[in-house]
Amino acid sequence: MNAAERFLNYVSFETTSDEEGKGSPTTPGQRIFGEFLVKELQEIGIENPHIDENGYVYGFLPASAGRESKPAIGMIAHMDTAPDVSGKDVRPAVVRCTGEDIPLGGGAVLSVARFPVLRDCIGQELIVTDGTTLLGADDKAGIAEIVTACEYLLKHREVSHRAVALCFTPDEEIGSGADLLNLDAFPAKEAYTVDGGELGEIEYENFNAASARVTVHGVNIHPGSAKNRMKNAVLLATEFVSMLPPAETPAHTEGYEGFYHVSDLHGCESEALVKLLVRDHDRASFERRKAFLTNLCAYLNGVYGEGTFELSLTDSYYNMKEKILPHIHLIQNAEAAMRACGVEPKIVPIRGGTDGARLSFRGLPCPNLSTGGVNFHSIHEFIPIPALEAMTRVLITLAKGQFETKE
Repeated sequence: MNAAERFLNYVSFETTSDEEGKGSPTTPGQRIFGEFLVKELQEIGIENPHIDENGYVYGFLPASAGRESKPAIGMIAHMDTAPDVSGKDVRPAVVRCTGEDIPLGGGAVLSVARFPVLRDCIGQELIVTDGTTLLGADDKAGIAEIVTACEYLLKHREVSHRAVALCFTPDEEIGSGADLLNLDAFPAKEAYTVDGGELGEIEYENFNAASARVTVHGVNIHPGSAKNRMKNAVLLATEFVSMLPPAETPAHTEGYEGFYHVSDLHGCESEALVKLLVRDHDRASFERRKAFLTNLCAYLNGVYGEGTFELSLTDSYYNMKEKILPHIHLIQNAEAAMRACGVEPKIVPIRGGTDGARLSFRGLPCPNLSTGGVNFHSIHEFIPIPALEAMTRVLITLAKGQFETKE
């Protein structure tokens, strides 16, 4: 089975994670998918495939004869899909890109003007959505590529390769995918997450990230007698939002530029809640952003009364660059493997985070590789079939290790 066939099968599983869910995984569909993967790994010949009590899937591909003394390389991807867009009843379609707009259904269109990357896909077959759900290339494409690469090595015993440790994690999209990965039982000391975007991307710099919750406590009085007495929490919440730097949002930033992202605002006159994300690649700027929110709430409390604005800040993850630089051979090896497979590598910063960032801080250096997918977390998500095939070859080449600067 090739990577595209696997991927088309995988996206039939509903694996949306739930930020408010309890336990691990947070949704039952992830465990169902994990149990399916265990059976598939067993069928292709992976050693000791299993799913643990927290929903993590593990497996091991032993080294070929003569390579047993070389350290294993880890390959990691996540099973869940983002809660931003429905992942239920995904109905993928395979279409050929002609350079024209691609209708998806329900009025949704993959527009060349809006998504110029389509011009690089002319002549290729793309797997697309039906315009009502996300696709799930983030990160079922990564799983499909890893499993297909391992199956190739198991079928071609003549190919010399190092050992490969596998792990497929739950709940990455809600920030907890790396929390319960059992590193003591994971036989690799270096790894890659296969969880990136467009073909060729290699990422070892990511945002420092925090989440913030601003609870606004108001005073509700009948509007007929509210003068000088009512404190409308919804209006105060919008005042807080209006005081955030208007040019420092995701829609106005790129590359290494940080931002504040308001993801939710709801409430009533008595109480309102603002949820936002804080992101910056530079650690000092990241700390300044958090201090700005603290000072802003203090200022507004000075205006409207102590306790009106209640701020909760939680750090989510940090920039993995400092943890990867001592293991820069991982990046050099990935670049060499891509070039050997006809893929031009592109070192890009992640405008987000991955399991790899958190694992790097847990002691497992883990940069991120592309899957080939485009427009993640969106009804416009798609992946070119040649990208699935190319990344499978890249992973095989990494396992072979003939270009490595260090083993």
